[in-house]
Amino acid sequence: MIGRLFKFHGGIKPDAHKNESAGPAIQRAPLPARLVVPLRQSPRAAATCMVEVGQKVLKGERIGEPEGFLGTAVHAPTSGTVVDIARHPMAHPSGLDTECVVIEPDGEERWIEHAPFDYHAASREESLAWLRDCGIVGLGGATFPSHVKLGKGSGIETLILNGAECEPWITCDDRLMRERAADVLAGANILRELIGARELVIGIEDNKPEAIAAMKEAAAASAHGVKVVAVPALYPAGGEKQLIRVLTGIEIAYGKLGGDYGVQCFNVGTAHAVYRAFAHGEPLISRIVTLTGNVDNAGNWEVLIGTPVEDLLPLARPRADTDRTLLGGPMMGFALPRLDVPIVKGSNCLICASPKLFPPAPPEQPCIRCTECSKACPADLQPFELYWFSRSKNFGKAQEYHLFDCIECGCCSFVCPAHIPLVDYFRFSKSEIWARERDKTAADQARERFEFRNFRQEREKAEKAAKLAAKAAETRAKLAEGTAGDAPAGAAPDAAAAEDRKKALIAAAMARAKAQKAEVQAHNTDNLSPETQAEIDAIEARRRALDAATASAAPTIELNVEPTTEQTAAAPTAGAEPRP
Repeated sequence: MIGRLFKFHGGIKPDAHKNESAGPAIQRAPLPARLVVPLRQSPRAAATCMVEVGQKVLKGERIGEPEGFLGTAVHAPTSGTVVDIARHPMAHPSGLDTECVVIEPDGEERWIEHAPFDYHAASREESLAWLRDCGIVGLGGATFPSHVKLGKGSGIETLILNGAECEPWITCDDRLMRERAADVLAGANILRELIGARELVIGIEDNKPEAIAAMKEAAAASAHGVKVVAVPALYPAGGEKQLIRVLTGIEIAYGKLGGDYGVQCFNVGTAHAVYRAFAHGEPLISRIVTLTGNVDNAGNWEVLIGTPVEDLLPLARPRADTDRTLLGGPMMGFALPRLDVPIVKGSNCLICASPKLFPPAPPEQPCIRCTECSKACPADLQPFELYWFSRSKNFGKAQEYHLFDCIECGCCSFVCPAHIPLVDYFRFSKSEIWARERDKTAADQARERFEFRNFRQEREKAEKAAKLAAKAAETRAKLAEGTAGDAPAGAAPDAAAAEDRKKALIAAAMARAKAQKAEVQAHNTDNLSPETQAEIDAIEARRRALDAATASAAPTIELNVEPTTEQTAAAPTAGAEPRP
């Protein structure tokens, strides 16, 4: 069982700003005029569109078929009509487009037929397929497919439910645990059974006393042994590796995951979505979103996936001096380039920012190698070294210094006295490395296709040559046998006999061809109708009559040929004596 708590390296304590939005109960956001549902809900995988423009859809109906190993299904958040299938901007710093299904709600909220899924009566594979078809992913921000994260059903001793919610301003998990603790715990127990864990531990930061009390009450009423642990409020204690370290003392090595050490971590929002999927048969079509910052009505709303941000912000009543909107928290979030982007499964918070609340960052200055970033890094990296390699585009060295172990928590940028946006450099390096790997993979696949094409062509040529050689050898053998049969015993076949044999074979082949042609003509004649045969006979009779008339009318031509000198000299003259 979990005993004493441990510490992880680094971490910071920024102002929490939790009270601004944690007080009001969760509200349901109204239906927008249009829902823009991306078929790509995460960077890892997209879904294949299953609907057409003009099609009527019901709430919870599948509109995207999962693609690939990491794919999950996408569903209609409400009933209505598909009015467009086109590319729209996605909630990403790049502002790039992705294929989306645009649904115009009819306001009726008509559900598809759905029923609970009895995972006890089903196999484990069927239960994982159900999660995949319900579109269940991690709601802590990573949106990793839950059916993949559940693994093989063995090798996990401890399941950790992550309720830390360590980033400032965000309170969606806090309110979820306060109001729906029993459902969250029920989903956690389903995950524990599917993953085969022996114990379940719920980690919550100690600055959420109401959530801790609600989860402890639900755990006491549960028949399963569940332990709720309050962990010190230190950012980023909600990181998977950091929370595992705090609760179990296990240090996850570079390049490893918690599952390699018998520990697995799920978010409380994910557990709640799992419960809804199994207990009610509902796919993931909504999530809790915190609206806070420079607003007059901060709080948490249950928002349908695909709701445009510009339709959601008026619920919080942003103030006049709001100059930008952050998606996510102030540490790991980013400023939205535009407000017509939709809410996706990984969207947990919208912060309205102002120059007073979030002053602009001072100009970037040269790195002084003070190593403050290294002291604050919870992944125990050397961000100042990664910064130099990223800036010089030395991506190989950046990987050697474990660039991909960076969780992009922003602690290094927060403490940097030179105000260097270190995380931006690290994100740039990661994206460049991924892009180059994709290009290399595409080039390798193209080379393999080209090489296989050449191999196939050479193989076909060789097969054709072998067939021709075999046929020629067979012909020569037949010629040799025929020549040997015609020749006297003991005589060797010569070239003339072989040539005669070849001509005989050709003549026999021509005779066979003529016979086959005559047979076909006779067959065609036998199949003619009497009328057609009579018409052919009449044509033939006219042709014979015409030939006869032409022959009889032709004049007789007499040829008067003068004898040549030799003939005249040779002919005897009448009455002349023949020469002796």
